[in-house]
Amino acid sequence: METILMSGQERRRLEAMSRVKSGGLTLSKAAEHLGLSYRQVKRVWARYQAQGDRGLVHGLRGQASNRKSHENLREQVLARYRAVYSDYGPTLAQECLAKEGLNVPVSTLRRWLMAAGLWERRRRHKPHRRRRPRKEQFGELLQMDGSHHDWFEGRRGWAVLMVLIDDATGRVTAQFFENESWESATTAFWHYLSRHGLPRQLYVDRHSIYRVERELTSTEILAGIKPKTQFGRAMEELGVKLILARSPQAKGRVERMNGTLQDRLVKALRREGISDLATANRFLEEKFLPEFNERFAVPAAREGDAHQSVPPGTDLARVLSRQETRVVQNDWTVRVHHAFLQLGRESDVQPREKVLVCKQLDGKLRLFAGERELAWSASRSDPPRTRPKPARSGPTGSSQGQRPRADHPWRGRREIDGMEEEGVLAASGAAAGSASVAALSALRPPPPPKKRKPR
Repeated sequence: METILMSGQERRRLEAMSRVKSGGLTLSKAAEHLGLSYRQVKRVWARYQAQGDRGLVHGLRGQASNRKSHENLREQVLARYRAVYSDYGPTLAQECLAKEGLNVPVSTLRRWLMAAGLWERRRRHKPHRRRRPRKEQFGELLQMDGSHHDWFEGRRGWAVLMVLIDDATGRVTAQFFENESWESATTAFWHYLSRHGLPRQLYVDRHSIYRVERELTSTEILAGIKPKTQFGRAMEELGVKLILARSPQAKGRVERMNGTLQDRLVKALRREGISDLATANRFLEEKFLPEFNERFAVPAAREGDAHQSVPPGTDLARVLSRQETRVVQNDWTVRVHHAFLQLGRESDVQPREKVLVCKQLDGKLRLFAGERELAWSASRSDPPRTRPKPARSGPTGSSQGQRPRADHPWRGRREIDGMEEEGVLAASGAAAGSASVAALSALRPPPPPKKRKPR
């Protein structure tokens, strides 16, 4: 007996045609029940009479689609994937294969890879979170984060990619650095600032670059002063609101972008054979980021640019620098670490006055008295002070000095005490031993006389 597979629609047609055959239903009523026209029901009835139940099954069931890709193309794609793109996802692999002339839809490539066992779908069950809507205008909110990763896959050491992404459009700016520090964060922000302007708000994590981790002093608590880091002070002077996220999910847009770049950018650097930071930054600026932003950036909900322009006359090199307060010494010098900076006669600054020392990103030192910059010259530098180690003159390297000689009175007293405790003096030993003990006993002062108790 033959087994015929039918869909739900085909089973309903079989039931209707069976009732028509038994006389319990007319073709016009069958057309009304099946939602078909009378002419179409007549064709279905004719196929049913000629072929029986099989006449109701779709004629292309079990046949290859006319749009099926050629088998040779499938083999070429799978072979190329195994050789070059074995750790790529279907979407990224399809983009790279299309550049090589192997054009395959993503859904088809995903189905081929799953059938060949080269890729499997991963479903992640995460706790429910409500997505924060994007800002409406370009420049309202900028998210920044440092991504520590083996970007060059062992061709050099690990590096940090400082990623800045606009919240409204998803436009990305990024730069490679050796580590995540004040210098790398400030340089990356200045790089963004020189191209787009000042964002209204900057969203960062709670790294020590952006947040003071020490405990507040009693003076700061009483005065209500909230200390700021060098980066936080610079953002306040530029009018940019610095927001510290309390969890990675709070700045999820830049966190997800880190994951995307750790996949796409790593493979792009591998294809280009790049293994140093300078070449990688040029590749980012000239090729990767323009193509990436053109494809993945989205238009803002509201037209216009919310970036602020830098106020005229602003000395960005001074604002984006490390600033410390120093006191002018009596010889008109300012000590900065182990160096002395000599102020000139024209400085018009008196001893014991405070000046501001600014160390710029390029390493240049500048002195300011208020808003007036002071001229200085290098005076001298002192080596860093280190505590001298104590002299070790003893034969054993001890800092206690020379060990006492064998016949030293102190050594004799210790030996007598030890022998008295062990009962050695009570024994009548050899004469040599008695003589040595008697000689050593003569060195001891006589014991004080005992006082008699009154009767």
